Amino acid sequence: MDALLTTQIIGGPVPWILSVLSALFVLLLVLRRPSPRWMILAAAGILAGALIAFVFVVIADATGMFEIPLPAEVATWCIATFAAVGLAIVSLWKTRWRRRAIAIVGIAVFAITGTVQVNAVFGLNPTVGDLLGVVVRHPIKLPKAHATSSPTAGEPLAATWVAPHDMPTVGRVGTVTIPAPVSRFHARPAGLYLPPAALVKDAPALPLVIMMMGYPGTPNPDPISAVMNRFASQHEGLAPIVVVADQIGTGGDPACADSAARGDAATYVKTDVLDWAKSHLHIIQDPRYWVIAGYSNGATCAVKFAAQDPDAFRNVLSVSPEEYPGMHYSQTVIQSVYAGDRSAWAADKPEAILAAHTGSYSGVDAVITTGALDTAFGPATRSLAASATAAGMHVTLLTLPGVAHVGKNLADGLTAGFARLAPALGLAAPCNGCSEAAG
Repeated sequence: MDALLTTQIIGGPVPWILSVLSALFVLLLVLRRPSPRWMILAAAGILAGALIAFVFVVIADATGMFEIPLPAEVATWCIATFAAVGLAIVSLWKTRWRRRAIAIVGIAVFAITGTVQVNAVFGLNPTVGDLLGVVVRHPIKLPKAHATSSPTAGEPLAATWVAPHDMPTVGRVGTVTIPAPVSRFHARPAGLYLPPAALVKDAPALPLVIMMMGYPGTPNPDPISAVMNRFASQHEGLAPIVVVADQIGTGGDPACADSAARGDAATYVKTDVLDWAKSHLHIIQDPRYWVIAGYSNGATCAVKFAAQDPDAFRNVLSVSPEEYPGMHYSQTVIQSVYAGDRSAWAADKPEAILAAHTGSYSGVDAVITTGALDTAFGPATRSLAASATAAGMHVTLLTLPGVAHVGKNLADGLTAGFARLAPALGLAAPCNGCSEAAG
């Protein structure tokens, strides 16, 4: 089962194999003895399937069913998939059992192909397990942790670090189970990334990143580990240790909050995850070297948690956040997470928290990114960045060219964000002349 769940469905041979199989089944269904009746029936099935898909896409965009407008590639794959399924369905009538069998198998192949290709457009679920929301455990051995104070003043780690000759060229990735003694939150196993510098004898204490992914999604460390490996290759093996925490759990979106209905997700990340990292990982024991980070839903949580606990979270990296958690399904959030209390919901929005604590964010450095093509989340991201700035956070808003909310957004946002935060984390020389991109 693990072999199936860990099968790569973004890149690699699987999408190509499925596409070829789908094309083969279309040919098998189309190539039959021609007759006016069959040609009309086949055309009707194809057109009906395509029309149903088109109407679905229009309704999905109009109602915000998937939070963002569906990319053109998604619409194309949906229409192609439904058209092929329509052809298969009309092939079930008044035909031999062999053709019926081909049609039934074809329906499954078309559906799987469409799902895999749509997922590839979004680029967030690289394996079958990720697509199903299942975390496959890959236990990782933790290097010995011990308390380490912050680096000597004026001497960032990058200035004193000498990479040993036997240091690995890439980091190590796995999963860890983080107990929840305070929150009792039902979280899935967290992802963990250890950079090359963490894997050598007498490894230095390193900065900490607590990363949160989007909703729906899994705490998969692969996307950020790829970014961190590239970062480490440019910085003598140095990079932060990353914990990819599960702020979602298994009961629907907790909206970065504590609730009776969906668990104490906020306390889990802010207390249980942070306490575990401090006691189990060889990190610098100083909040100036910690980053709370996230993408989409997780990005909103990152800003909110920093707004609530600026003493613990001194650095923020927020890739395409919403203005507030569950922005596109707020009524569901109000009813489930806040038990219908609109006042409590409004007071718990990141912008409300920031406004209520204006002046409390001296020394908090936030990098917020948005895709230049992200029309669904871009305005909300800029609004949240403005609120954080008004409250006193030092905010760098980066607009990523040629990027929408999905696809390259996550990797590009993390790459740009960590490049900006690296000097503050002691992993690079100070960035002189860096300009902030206007939203």
